[in-house]
Amino acid sequence: MTEIDLALLLEASSPGGGSCLTSVTELEPAGGAHASVAPAKFAVDGDRKGAYAYEKRYLDGTVQQAVIVDSKQSQLNRCEAALQQAVVDGHPVLARLPRVVVRYSRNGVVEEYSDLSLPHRVFDGHIRAGTIAGVPVTQMPEYRTVRDATPANARALLDASPVSLIFGSWDSSRANRQGRWRSALVGEIVGFCADTVPAVRGGARVDPVGMQVLLGEKALKELAADQRAELSSGLQDKVAKAAKTAAGGGKTVSGSMLGLGGIPPTLEALGGVACHRIIRSHVLSFATLRQIRFGAGIEGDAACRALLAALALNALARSDAELYLRANCDLREASAAVVDLDRRSGERLALTALSLTDADSLLAGALAHAERVAGVRWDGVVLQVAGNPAIVAGAVEDADEPS
Repeated sequence: MTEIDLALLLEASSPGGGSCLTSVTELEPAGGAHASVAPAKFAVDGDRKGAYAYEKRYLDGTVQQAVIVDSKQSQLNRCEAALQQAVVDGHPVLARLPRVVVRYSRNGVVEEYSDLSLPHRVFDGHIRAGTIAGVPVTQMPEYRTVRDATPANARALLDASPVSLIFGSWDSSRANRQGRWRSALVGEIVGFCADTVPAVRGGARVDPVGMQVLLGEKALKELAADQRAELSSGLQDKVAKAAKTAAGGGKTVSGSMLGLGGIPPTLEALGGVACHRIIRSHVLSFATLRQIRFGAGIEGDAACRALLAALALNALARSDAELYLRANCDLREASAAVVDLDRRSGERLALTALSLTDADSLLAGALAHAERVAGVRWDGVVLQVAGNPAIVAGAVEDADEPS
């Protein structure tokens, strides 16, 4: 097998290079073949229990029933989270990653969010609504150059938010000259199963004090007042309605909305899905990267693309190393990842999967090369944005959102 090194990335990043690098890994339930998994859940027509996404997929030449265990967007989010954690940990290279950070102050605590965590990356509404030294971000020349970047010259975007180029971004709210950058890295986890009718699973809560805690109007109001700073607005409304129901005649109501009392076993929530095969796949599109230029000439542009590819592979190695999805969906690798590079005309070059150490070395080498031939500089945060206080003041959590 061939090692993934800088020379290979530079070749693939130059005209005539292969289209895609692909990584495919067989997974299995950590509990064994008999264990079910909890696929990704999606909201459907107001059903708060959610639903699983079933599709027909080809497997070994035949059409089979499949369920989305982890979606394409979720897999990219996990890659971003892995990079963000490395930044927080002070990784010697990734801590230097250019990024845009918005800062809020909430209840006396400073919160920071960057293009690694905001859903629309460098074009996110939290960034656009903020200010720098009292000036709206959208009026700052350095941010305008990022928004004006095009595939003909994306240097400003590379220098400010390289993750927006590998994970995709869309400046959708702009009246014109909208930046639309498709993700160069895509991936998903798919499970092959028997049917599209999930079972339901039981749930219960035992309260050692009592299976029921009945409260009157006065007690409900006092409990709500004591916890007001911690209760969501929706939950406060529920308590107020319950107190109104209990008002008059010495009535009492259940305190379950405040987490008091038990819940009898019920079969209501979506159950797990039994899968006979689970496959994780990722594709890094060099064809996508080759559509982008950076004003650095043929050699310099290839170096910039190779740097983006190394960053994407580093994020992928970090994400794959943490098979953490959600409750009741613990997976493990059933075999080593199968990695190859398309060499055109049906030829595939078998590659050795990157370890974290290999991925870090590859990224450091790609950065040093891009610094030398394209003048790339990674110095950490490029723009520090002050978040609009009206936004954080209006932020609420939906206490009833399904898990």
